[in-house]
Amino acid sequence: MKTFVILSDSHGRRGNVKKIEHLFGENDFIVHLGDGSSDLKETFSNYPDKTFIMKGNCDFCYGMEEYVIEAEGVRILCCHGHKYGVKRTLIKLAARARELGCDAALYGHTHTARIEEVEGVLTINPGALSSYSEPSYCYLVVNGSKLTPVIVPIAAS
Repeated sequence: MKTFVILSDSHGRRGNVKKIEHLFGENDFIVHLGDGSSDLKETFSNYPDKTFIMKGNCDFCYGMEEYVIEAEGVRILCCHGHKYGVKRTLIKLAARARELGCDAALYGHTHTARIEEVEGVLTINPGALSSYSEPSYCYLVVNGSKLTPVIVPIAAS
């Protein structure tokens, strides 16, 4: 079993990131899906082997465009989502995930938490940690081939 803390769109709201930092040590993966990627620089320094930071459309110098994580034999695409038009449809995102042999795709950009299967791909948006919406993150458990995502709201700061 592997566990993930997935966050996105913190946009400099370090106070909201700090509210969930206590979870970082006890989970197997920490994923930031962009737009505020530099908000996790300290986390990356503390947990370099399990922190994955994507670059969003508002990030100019820090993070990866996309990355595939493998956990328990499950492949998971991580990206911000803006290059796949996720504000309109998740079809391109699901197609990219399938192209890379992924069972799931993590994305941000919309600031709206959402879990949905699209063309055989589990798509997960953790919501945003910024003040643009009710702050939330996603806790994901991968147990064999079973993925169990849960959106967790946090109190705004």
